[in-house]
Amino acid sequence: MFFSFARFIVRILAWLLNGRINVENKSALPEGTYVLVGPHRTWWDPIFFALAASPRKFTFMAKEELFKNPILRFILKHANAFPVNRQNPGPSAIKTPVKALRSKDLSLIMFPTGSRYSSELKGGAVVIAKMARVPLVPAVYQGPLKFSAVLKRKKITIRFGEPIPVDPKLKLNDENLTMIGDQMQAAFDQIDHDINPDFKYEIDDHK
Repeated sequence: MFFSFARFIVRILAWLLNGRINVENKSALPEGTYVLVGPHRTWWDPIFFALAASPRKFTFMAKEELFKNPILRFILKHANAFPVNRQNPGPSAIKTPVKALRSKDLSLIMFPTGSRYSSELKGGAVVIAKMARVPLVPAVYQGPLKFSAVLKRKKITIRFGEPIPVDPKLKLNDENLTMIGDQMQAAFDQIDHDINPDFKYEIDDHK
């Protein structure tokens, strides 16, 4: 209930602040739960992913430091977030989202690179998808990389790609993790091209 209410409020705020959100290829989203993966370009792209994929509800990882603030902790927990120690993730970083995905109630938003400043794909999303027996769904945010540009109502586009299946029998060795990582990166590149082939992600814009 809280997640749906919060998303409703955020949708109104996003419309008031920007009003130019374009969602493409939503028909690619599966009926059941899935791991929504994308390149992490801004601190607000997970918000727009969740808005674009509505009415599907999501869980997501948040660094454990955020849970030290009692107000933030209340909001994050009720928004289906769970804490992760980024230096030492531990088993719960895998078990918690797998349980949520298997419940068929929540999908997972995850950024395989783990950081807005990294282009290296991590294997965590693949492991979670395999254990939960759900597909990976690539998504891309194209739009303002500075919040001031969001306020100037510059266009924001979220586009979904075709699901990437993960065989439950897949061996989680370096070769297979690299193979699926390459599939994800190719999907991100193709989606970027489909939206706007001239789009360039500039990391310096975040500094």
